[in-house]
Amino acid sequence: MEYYFKTEKMSVGYQGKALIHDIEIGLHKGEILTLIGPNGAGKSTILKSIAKQLELIHGVVYLDKIELNHMSGLELSQRMAVVFTEKIKTELLTCEDVVATGRYPYTGHFGILSKGDYVIVEEAMELVHVTEIRNQDFTKISDGQRQRVMLARAICQEPEIIILDEPTSFLDVKYKLEFLSILQELRIRKGLTVIMSMHELELAERISDKILCINGEYVDRFGKPEEIFQAGYIKSLFEIETGSFDEENGSMELEPASGIADIFVIAGGGSGRSIYRKLQRERKAFRTGIIYENDLDFPVARALAAELIAAKAFEPVDKRTFEHAQKAIDSCSKVICCRRKFGSLETANKNLLEYASRSKKIVELTEQEAENGRYLLYKSRY
Repeated sequence: MEYYFKTEKMSVGYQGKALIHDIEIGLHKGEILTLIGPNGAGKSTILKSIAKQLELIHGVVYLDKIELNHMSGLELSQRMAVVFTEKIKTELLTCEDVVATGRYPYTGHFGILSKGDYVIVEEAMELVHVTEIRNQDFTKISDGQRQRVMLARAICQEPEIIILDEPTSFLDVKYKLEFLSILQELRIRKGLTVIMSMHELELAERISDKILCINGEYVDRFGKPEEIFQAGYIKSLFEIETGSFDEENGSMELEPASGIADIFVIAGGGSGRSIYRKLQRERKAFRTGIIYENDLDFPVARALAAELIAAKAFEPVDKRTFEHAQKAIDSCSKVICCRRKFGSLETANKNLLEYASRSKKIVELTEQEAENGRYLLYKSRY
């Protein structure tokens, strides 16, 4: 199988000492590869080695069947763009000046930009929304703005492949999503190949065609997101001891509360997540049910509840499960119900609420915005 980008037995490190050995990567043109792993695992070292900022200890890197070591600096700069987290040193340069330096591989010895070059500069700034700061001093803008300016500079190079080291680190939610959407658009429109490192695992899973997992001296895993994000793997890779990460849903939760679970939460349909997290913040252990295994509440309940009473998806709640939930309510002094109305498939939870009321439990009925602490007393008809 022919790859646009590939490495063979690549080993990387510093001062002739290999830190990570035998890295094998194969990417087709237009694919997005994301490197993940603990801090200090060597993600940046791999990226710098691919970008020829560090000399390879061993092995070969190919770009479109040509060894990178056989490319001149000019040829490489016309085919590869690099955006790293290190702050570049500029003197009296505006943001537009910095973006325009991305055209230098095409300007010849005098570095004079043509009208066509300025059109490309303008388009790149508009694409990443930095046109409004074009005349500001590059050294006086925020880290998030600086990151977007550097992406515009890379886009100006019109590269075939772009190397990015933690490109979303300084961006807020809006610009994280815009940034990654731009990368997707460029890969579709221009066949741009992307190799980057990221800490946001849920975003890495969504945008990547391939993921490379680094931990220790060797690559731990390399493959498609669905091959990487298997149950329990992220916990093992990052050696998570406190809290949890749910690979299936990208849900990260803090450590559940310990102690006696004296509260039972009736939830479902995603209505319980805010209450579960509120109780966790208050360090109150709780039980919850009956939650279907495909319910939005399920991953959070599994991570935070002292006891989760679950039912199989698309199956009616059986008598044994319902009686288990009744006994759990009996062991609690308080019941919180997150539902105002129950659907036709939620008869079991409606009956649980009625059972709690008949049992003279303290029942609080919440609205979905219950994270604000607003509780409504449920007045029983019984």
